[in-house]
Amino acid sequence: MTNRQLFFNHLAQTSPAPPALEFKSAKGIYLHGVDGKKYMDLISGISVSNLGHHNPKVVHAIKKQLSKHSYLMVYGEYVVAPQVEYAKLLTSYLPKKLNNVYFVSSGSEAVEGALKLSKRSTNRTEIIAFKNSYHGSTHGALSVMGNEEMKQAFRPLLPDVKILEFNNENDLHKISSRTACVIIEPIQGEAGVISPKNNFLSKLRKRCDEMGALLIFDEIQTGMGRTGDMFAFEKYKVVPDILCLAKAFGGSMPLGAFIASKEIMSCLSHGPVLGHITTFGGHPLSCVAGAAAFRELAKQKAEGRKQKGLLFKKLLKHPKIKEVRGEGLLIAVQFSDEEENKKIISRCVEAGVITDWFLFNSSAMRIAPPLTISNKEIETACKLILECISEH
Repeated sequence: MTNRQLFFNHLAQTSPAPPALEFKSAKGIYLHGVDGKKYMDLISGISVSNLGHHNPKVVHAIKKQLSKHSYLMVYGEYVVAPQVEYAKLLTSYLPKKLNNVYFVSSGSEAVEGALKLSKRSTNRTEIIAFKNSYHGSTHGALSVMGNEEMKQAFRPLLPDVKILEFNNENDLHKISSRTACVIIEPIQGEAGVISPKNNFLSKLRKRCDEMGALLIFDEIQTGMGRTGDMFAFEKYKVVPDILCLAKAFGGSMPLGAFIASKEIMSCLSHGPVLGHITTFGGHPLSCVAGAAAFRELAKQKAEGRKQKGLLFKKLLKHPKIKEVRGEGLLIAVQFSDEEENKKIISRCVEAGVITDWFLFNSSAMRIAPPLTISNKEIETACKLILECISEH
């Protein structure tokens, strides 16, 4: 049997008709199929491979660490040098109040940890999230997802969750003295790249402070240079109480984290002991890969990433394109409806350009290439996309 047949027979499926593309290798922005076909990867595994595939600095860091050791013990019990080094590097970059890192294995885990931390720290139960937000698929993360269609089949979920409208400052009064935390993407990803307007994040920060609620920023997709700045909150000059990271945070290896002040984070160590625990969180191979990627991203200029995003916006002009939204290299190309968008996406794949749609905006095409993409590669990609639109 072929790998394709085995894939359908033995791997649990996440959709009725996955594209089931099969690759033998990947480097930079390119994926190489088993049939010899070459594809431009314009989604980076959904904002994971920010430094491109098989980045030499990341590969070298993994090989070097593997010669020492891989797994040692559940997170937080031993002094594991790669964890310590990455935490020190990360917190040296972040605002002073974000000085304590809890490493986990994924974005959903980071969100779960942040929600638990908020409830434990405030001794409150109410959690507030936003319509069309995406925070992961585990039960707690699903509970704060802002889409009923995705949640309904799995109820009952966490109680005491309230969903507000993103960018609707009139909803902010619903944050009260009962609220443990407010979790928000500073730029909504799966809604189709929706940015905050009219100082919404600043007004949210102010209301949280007034009510004593913790503010959680989910930068799982927007972090690590994706929107231009290393983190999206830098653009809006609003600092959260808890920051969630994953996806590109591990340099293409499985790694996530929730980050807060030492004072807030300390409550997980007692009453009960092991208030939060993870087996593979902060795996040494993931930490060295993540740290290597972080150092490389820190060398890049944020302005360069922003200019690349502007080049996409400049070149993607077509009568069928209704709007091109985005920050940095997180871009949504809006079409009139889902059917048109998905046909164009399929045609792009046939032409060797991999794009995708957004979970809560299926009429928009996702463009989120490796941040290392060159201007020439952007021009080539846009030319192919426009040809596919015209052919449709």
